[in-house]
Amino acid sequence: MLTLMLIVGAIIVCGVVYALVKGADARITLIGSGILMAAIGGVPMAALDAFAKSMTNSGLIQAVCSVMGFALAVRFTECDKHLINAMASVISRVRFFLIPGVVICTYLVNIALPSAAGTAAAAGAIFIPLLMAAGVGPALAAAAVKCGTYGSMLNPGLAHNPFVAKIAGVDVMNVIGFHYKANLASLVVATICITVIAHVLKEDKGHVPEHLQVDKNFKVNYLYALMPVVPIVILLLGSTKIVPLFKMGVPQAMIIGALLTLVVTRTKPKALCDAFFEGMGKAYGSIIGIIISAGVFVAGLTSIGLVKWFIDAMLNNPAIVKICAAFGPFLLGLLTGSGDAATFAFNEAITPYAPDFGMSQVQMGSMATLGGTLGRTMSPIAGATIICAGIAGVNPMEITKRNAIPMLCALTVGMLILLF
Repeated sequence: MLTLMLIVGAIIVCGVVYALVKGADARITLIGSGILMAAIGGVPMAALDAFAKSMTNSGLIQAVCSVMGFALAVRFTECDKHLINAMASVISRVRFFLIPGVVICTYLVNIALPSAAGTAAAAGAIFIPLLMAAGVGPALAAAAVKCGTYGSMLNPGLAHNPFVAKIAGVDVMNVIGFHYKANLASLVVATICITVIAHVLKEDKGHVPEHLQVDKNFKVNYLYALMPVVPIVILLLGSTKIVPLFKMGVPQAMIIGALLTLVVTRTKPKALCDAFFEGMGKAYGSIIGIIISAGVFVAGLTSIGLVKWFIDAMLNNPAIVKICAAFGPFLLGLLTGSGDAATFAFNEAITPYAPDFGMSQVQMGSMATLGGTLGRTMSPIAGATIICAGIAGVNPMEITKRNAIPMLCALTVGMLILLF
């Protein structure tokens, strides 16, 4: 019976992937398949419980809604146009480095803000419109930002780093010191790959967005142009402790940014407030809606036994433990949109015995962490992917299509460095 359920679950997952590739509505597809798998698994309420739980995911809702509220306020005051036109001359000179520059800048932001979703929201609100205004296609612009959302591995505060350090009995900086070369090498490879893909697909220029055209006759107010970047500067200065007073969450930074925009542009308070809350509402309906749907889908995967089977298969095959350490968390991260479950399970169950397999605990733990992180970065149902897709106005699957080769190449290079 269990085998039959797993086969049916695998068929449903393949059907979901096919539907998303063909452009089916992500919310309907994910919710429908999640409810179906939960029903087959004998716990139909699990999908509905996941729906209810995801509705109040405070961390994501606060970050996404506040960022999108600020983005609409910035658009309403046309500060985004001032920023785009101010950057136009720079963009024209460094066009070749624009896409790799965005990937690397997002990566650096993610080091300071060790939340992929928070980074996607904060950095994506600036970089995606900037790339689109420069002529980069929406899907590629979103993919470039998403490609850089795994810099958190270099942050000591990322949960996996101290977890591996505790297992190995070393300082957390020893763990980062071991895997940083592999991490940076994977970033270089991913950056080169996505830049080449943009050129091959001819998505690195030629796109004409509706609201973000560069106007040669536009008179730039440089104070206005600074407003869109105020929140991210606040977050970076606070997170890096350069200005401890600025240590705050994403929503607080967005509110401060909106208030400064109100003062600088002298917009009517009610008009800007209406724009801000309109953006928050749209964010919940479009972006949070898909995240809720993804939560239902993962609940279905869990109910039908696919997640448990995958983790058990990975943990119960010591003969291929090195391969499992690299690709097990990656595949589960890709499937569920979060590499945390598989990575923590693997590191807790297998990593303490790494010396028995000819590896150090730090080495094996780093492999599992990098694999899970890259899998999540490629996943179409990861919160960060959905946020980037919402900002760019594209299907999340379009981002995964463009990030697949960069992430697979990054995984290969990163694992080779960690292994040898």
